[in-house]
Amino acid sequence: MASTTAPASTGLDQNPFFAPSPLPLRAPPFDRIRDEHYLPALHEGMRAHLAEVRAIATQAASPTFQNTIEALERSGELLTRVGKVFFNLTESTTNPAIQQMQREVAPQLAAHQDAIWLDASLFARIETVFARRTDRRGPEQQRLVERYHGNFVRNGARLDGPAQTRLRALNEQLSTLTTKFQEHLLADTKACAVLVADEQQLAGLDPSALSAAADAATAAGHPGQYLLTLQLPTSQGVLASLHDRTTRQRVFEASTARGSRGNAHDTRALVLDIARLRAERAGLLGFSNHAAYTLADQMAGTPEAVARMLASMTTAIVGKAKAEAAELQAHLDATQPGTELAPWDWAFVAEQVRKARLQFDEAAVRQYFELESVLQHGVFFMARELYGITLRERKDLPVYHEDVRVFDVFEADGSQLGLFYADYYARPSKRGGAWMDQFVDQSGLLGTKPVVVNVMNVCKPGAGQPTLLSFDEVTTLFHEFGHAVHGLFSKVHHPLLSGTAVPRDFVEFPSQFHEDFAFDPRVLARCAKHHRTGEPLPQELVGTIRAARRFGQGFASLEYLAAAQLDLAWHTLAPGAEVADVAQYEVAALEKAGVAFDLVPPRYRSCYFAHIWPGGYGAGYYAYLWSEALAADAFAGVMEHGGMERANGQRFRDAVLSRGFTEEPMRLFTAFRGRELDTTALLARRGLL
Repeated sequence: MASTTAPASTGLDQNPFFAPSPLPLRAPPFDRIRDEHYLPALHEGMRAHLAEVRAIATQAASPTFQNTIEALERSGELLTRVGKVFFNLTESTTNPAIQQMQREVAPQLAAHQDAIWLDASLFARIETVFARRTDRRGPEQQRLVERYHGNFVRNGARLDGPAQTRLRALNEQLSTLTTKFQEHLLADTKACAVLVADEQQLAGLDPSALSAAADAATAAGHPGQYLLTLQLPTSQGVLASLHDRTTRQRVFEASTARGSRGNAHDTRALVLDIARLRAERAGLLGFSNHAAYTLADQMAGTPEAVARMLASMTTAIVGKAKAEAAELQAHLDATQPGTELAPWDWAFVAEQVRKARLQFDEAAVRQYFELESVLQHGVFFMARELYGITLRERKDLPVYHEDVRVFDVFEADGSQLGLFYADYYARPSKRGGAWMDQFVDQSGLLGTKPVVVNVMNVCKPGAGQPTLLSFDEVTTLFHEFGHAVHGLFSKVHHPLLSGTAVPRDFVEFPSQFHEDFAFDPRVLARCAKHHRTGEPLPQELVGTIRAARRFGQGFASLEYLAAAQLDLAWHTLAPGAEVADVAQYEVAALEKAGVAFDLVPPRYRSCYFAHIWPGGYGAGYYAYLWSEALAADAFAGVMEHGGMERANGQRFRDAVLSRGFTEEPMRLFTAFRGRELDTTALLARRGLL
């Protein structure tokens, strides 16, 4: 049951969460928010929300859409307001106080949600409305009723008393364990950073990266040395540049050791417990495993469908990766006789081969992609050309960290669409990776406009140095902005169906769709200029970059495929199945799926697979490939009709970006594309044809 702790000494008049924000579009008043405000607001939010729900469930009036479903949509305003800020900051700028609060409140929130899902009188009202859902009901209202009913059933509303009691316990345990995993991974990622004393061991890094490593070492208490901090994936970006093989090995082994070093941050026991408890919960709810439970509510539908999709590409991808390995080994034989290719060599040797074959130099290409130029003249230019929107920075709104920036988003007619927060630089208090989230969701019912945030982990350069991006980081900038416009363009009445509240295997479709606009000639002409000379990116380099993006797709596809198979293996465990050892289970799962290849480890190993344990992608990591097929085909359709033009952007906005989850996702796709999905464009995009 939710905590009934009353607001503490901060008081209603002192705690900024207890009233709607007075700032434009209800943007969070970060200048007034202190750590001590979170728990009182969360506790009072749960108490108030539960009281609102009980009033809905026990009212004397007969159940209607308005007094039951729509009333639920209006409930929990305070809890939503504080939760949106708190859980954003647990990932983007956490600290020991926030982590302690997260540990305390996670099981309370799980219990609070169960108190709603498992309220028999409330579910009886929902069932009554559900039975009459087609009575004079518009499409969005009918969809909303179906989603509410389905969510309650999926969360145990039809279980008997003992089963509901066990479900509550499982949910509390899982919320605690996933929070611990997040904390352990953040701590061990920080602890595994590689300290280097001799600058010669960092030969190959550009001045900006070297300066950042020196600043990181100084901040960590090692002045005069260099600290190579780790990113979330197995393969670290610096491995492509470091000449020193020993340093490369140190970085690779530090990356793959995270969570499995037998220290206080070891995550192996957490992995086993989370997988076991998820399987038990799935069985309790009538499913054969957690993947079956999760995928029943996704586009894919079943684990078998996902397995077939992954298997259909395995032979081609593994063959491509092994051919690439042979090519890299041949290069080593010619340049360093007697050296056997190792996993920590792959990125570096591949970069040498790519340079030789394509005359491509990643470090040289970086000089043309300065962050501010890519943002203003690339991403924002694309937004104006496709959708007619403009973004203007404002300095008057408070932010949660000095690196965060805020932009007004305006429609072509000058009206305000929303707010866009940009948080691009890495820091020790931020989890790895890149993502989009929202501080305020769009809703016609609540009269709210979207306030969205994009987060990345670009290495912050030393003082006076430019922020230079790899082309992968450039496309990530476009990718995350694709998520942002999915939230910004939402034109939905009810919060449950708004914006990015869509299945995992559909939510990556709009983001991946926007990646290819980074190659648009008009975009490159404006944003790709040498940061010192202003010289435009040579035209011949554009084709080289495109070819370089396809180069190494065997490696990129296999590391992703292996991670997706690991996710599926953990989440197709049957209830009661026991796994004794994480590493042994990994090896067996990869071999069974036909993707075991020592030179290409999974993009994430189980012990640092943040996506699937605390990150919401459990049994859903396949979604990136599923969505990429949609994105590649949709982008091909745009190119067939003139490319980056307003008419195409408006069609995509109307058919997909504005619709939220008001209709089945595949119908939204086919309405835009004009036909069923064809995966040929995906294979072409990855150079696998």
